[in-house]
Amino acid sequence: MAELEHKYEVDIHQTEERQKIPDSVKEELKKSGMMDEKGKLKLNGVSPKMLKKMKQEYVECPVLKTDIHFVQCFVCPNFQSRVMGKVLCKGDPL
Repeated sequence: MAELEHKYEVDIHQTEERQKIPDSVKEELKKSGMMDEKGKLKLNGVSPKMLKKMKQEYVECPVLKTDIHFVQCFVCPNFQSRVMGKVLCKGDPL
């Protein structure tokens, strides 16, 4: 298997408290069908157990230069893959 082209390897960090997904991201998720009207995430191929874990994770985004919710990173067009506690990011401007 060929290696995915990526510019950044970003560490995934844990937090105890739940993080709020920004409203702009929620709107994008609803438009793409990844969130229902009640605000419940529906990501294909992600188990409820993994989704619960993802809600307590964040990454230091190298493109936006800020800490963002992992779900926001997961649905970003720059997201390549999640491998052993790291995210492979293309690093293209948004």
